[in-house]
This record gives sequence, structure tokens and C-alpha cells, in this order.
Amino acid sequence: MLESSIKVILLGGSGTGKTNIIKALVNRPFDESSNSTLTSSFISKKININNREYHLELWDTAGQEIYRSLTKLFLVDSKIVIFVYDITQKSTFEELDFWIKTAKDNLGDTPIYAIFGNKKDLYIDEQVEEQEGKKKAEELEAYFKLTSAKTERDFISKYIVDLTEQYIKKYGKNNIEEQSHREVSFSLQYKDKGKKKVTCCK
Repeated sequence: MLESSIKVILLGGSGTGKTNIIKALVNRPFDESSNSTLTSSFISKKININNREYHLELWDTAGQEIYRSLTKLFLVDSKIVIFVYDITQKSTFEELDFWIKTAKDNLGDTPIYAIFGNKKDLYIDEQVEEQEGKKKAEELEAYFKLTSAKTERDFISKYIVDLTEQYIKKYGKNNIEEQSHREVSFSLQYKDKGKKKVTCCK
């Protein structure tokens, strides 16, 4: 089977749970006291769609304001962009406009865009209604899901497969294969070291 590379990047404010979403995708344990990501990191995952193997580069980025100027560097060659907000923190939803503008300014309409409303398990503390998230996604013409990196780990993997299938449908298998040969990755593999402890990212 031929292997094609697809870069997937998660953008969003600090504490929205981006790291735990990626951990769910690669079957790593949920971390109740997850560490804040400094600058960026990535981890690889292989998936099989219609007897073809795809190599996903899942990029985790820092949400802290002091690192935001670096975001455009990590957006290079991104094929799927996932914006993440915390349904219990209205401010992280309001920040989506910044992340969307940053991605659009650097990538245009090329990627498949998605919005994840994370921490669905904490619905009792909800500050952002599902309809608000759907409306934002409709404006962006993006895929939308409410989810929980803690309780819906299997569903998150399905969502990533759905997004990959959308990308394949949009660009075709042959084009993806050609692009994957041209891409050059400049990051280090995902590591847990070098992160600050916070009690936030569910």
C-alpha cells in the first residue's frame, strides 16, 4: 500500500484540551492535569481508508498569547485545520475569530477546516451553546462537532477519519501522494517534557 502524508494542526486558546484530543487519537491516557504546550509539537498516526494507508502528522500548538506570533510558522503545509474551544469558557470561543483569521491569512481556503467544541462532559458548566458553535462553523463552511477528549475518545478518532475522507474527496488520492513527496517537516517528535503543569485541559 502507498503511504500519503497529511498534516493536521489543532489551533485554539490555552486550556481548551488540544493536547488531550491528540492523546485520544493515539491511544494515550487522558491527563487530568495536562501540560500546557510550549510553541508546538507533533505526533504521527497511520490510518487506513479504502485499503490505502495515510500518515497523519498531528500538530499540537500553544494557545498562550506570547507564542501566537509563531503560529503562522507551524501552519505551513497544513491540510486539515481544527479549531478547538472549551464549551465552559466563553473567552476561548470568542478567540476563535483570531485563530480563524490567522489560518485564513496564511492558508486561504486550501485546507479542510473544522471546529471542535471540547469538554462536552462538563455540560453543566456550559457557557457556549451548541448552536453558537454550529453557526460559527457554517460561516466558515467547516465541519463541526461537540466532543470530549475525556469521555468520547473513540469518537474523536472517527472525526479525524471523516476529515481525512473529506480531504481525499476534495483533492484526490494522486494529488495527495504528489504533495506528500514535496513536504518537508521541521519539527521534533512529540514529547511530554518541557511543558508547564496546569489543571485545565479535559
